[in-house]
Amino acid sequence: MDDLWAAYVAAHPEAADVEPAVEPFGDSPAMADELLALVVGGGKRATAGPVCPDDHPVRVGDHWVVLDGSGRSRVVLRTVDVRVGRLDSVDDAFARDEGEGDLTRGWWLRAHRDFARRVLGLPEDVDVDAMETRFERFAVVWPPEHADPRP
Repeated sequence: MDDLWAAYVAAHPEAADVEPAVEPFGDSPAMADELLALVVGGGKRATAGPVCPDDHPVRVGDHWVVLDGSGRSRVVLRTVDVRVGRLDSVDDAFARDEGEGDLTRGWWLRAHRDFARRVLGLPEDVDVDAMETRFERFAVVWPPEHADPRP
């Protein structure tokens, strides 16, 4: 793997056999950097996206090495909560935890409807609100200077 993951495993040997997901947020280098900045700044502790047939299942306790827009690993996340539901089943608390826009459910729905249409190539007349969506909350676990306090 890379140096960031190796350092995490050195500090957490129980993760030695873990194969983390390795990917950026979003669908562009600019979006990856923007959302990563929200994570590092402490305002983003959730993410959501359409469930696709080839997706790996996400479970509580899973690790994710987040890449920046240039493909460099920057933080390690650990899933603390996950559920699947309709896109429009998002609540106010989840919209706030995503840390994007004005932190409201209305803004969140508009942005995620647009994102789903863009990444899936869906026309405007498709009901994206009915789309199966994964809602995931996470904690930053590495590097130590960005890690969330342990409960």
